[in-house]
Amino acid sequence: MPVLIDPPRWPAHGTSWSHLVSDTSLYELRSFARAHGIPDRGFDLDHYDVPADRFESLVAAGAVPLDGRGLARALASSGLRVPGRERRRAARPELLARWDGLWHGHDPAPHAVGEDLVDRWREPHRVYHTRLHLADALDALDVLLARQSPGGRAAWHARVALWFHDAVHDGEARRDEERSAALVRTLLGPLVGSTFPDTGPSALSVGDVDEVARLVLLTADHSPSDDDPTGALVSDADLAVLGADPARYDRYAHQVRAEYAHVADDAFRLGRAAVLSELLELASGRGLFRTPAGVQDWAARAAANVRRERDLLTGPGWR
Repeated sequence: MPVLIDPPRWPAHGTSWSHLVSDTSLYELRSFARAHGIPDRGFDLDHYDVPADRFESLVAAGAVPLDGRGLARALASSGLRVPGRERRRAARPELLARWDGLWHGHDPAPHAVGEDLVDRWREPHRVYHTRLHLADALDALDVLLARQSPGGRAAWHARVALWFHDAVHDGEARRDEERSAALVRTLLGPLVGSTFPDTGPSALSVGDVDEVARLVLLTADHSPSDDDPTGALVSDADLAVLGADPARYDRYAHQVRAEYAHVADDAFRLGRAAVLSELLELASGRGLFRTPAGVQDWAARAAANVRRERDLLTGPGWR
């Protein structure tokens, strides 16, 4: 199916802008955009913003022009649209307010760290591991914490770990987590002894930084030990999307494929199917989720979603 484009009627930055979308595949959309010189930074969760001077050339290249309402309807019916309420949760001001809420007082140092982290989550090559995934993981953690109250600073450690867990994301398994854990020490290390978390009067310690880095590393294989309730919280919050309703899961699968648009179809198919098979193996063994709430709310649906995607990837009709 072709990609779709509406007329350039949205003014900003001294020009007018069009929206470029696909009603079937974010992978198709990203591939088309890259093939025709639209930079990744133009991508905004479910569409590209393209300047007026590119409209005619993109139509000539195969983008189908639609009026704004028709394009919005096509995107909404595709299942790829990110609704406004999700966009608002993932907006920069909203995320920074959540980060600032983890710290006492008005010290600019932790705020600057939060700005750095949000910028990392907004890197243009990302499609799934975006600020939206960060917001979703933080929301999932809130759901778990409402049902399970860990002692001490565990909730703070878990929240901060989620902020860092994909802060470095170049698509390299294990290495991304290692780099993200190293980033914990780089950004939080200078705050030790002088900045106060929201969990009590004691200053941020080296032990706090070490614990956050440890939790980030756990997201490489999502296998916290049975005596690691904080690790279970972080792992379950990161994997919560697997237990989403099927439509939301399908959007996630599209996002993952588009994030690896540089990988050829056959290679992606094999690699992704292997990852999904590992998740199914985990689900049938110790389980994908380790908190009681995660098991109750997400485990059964996650296994069904993952199996369905794996079967599509390994079946004859895969695209």
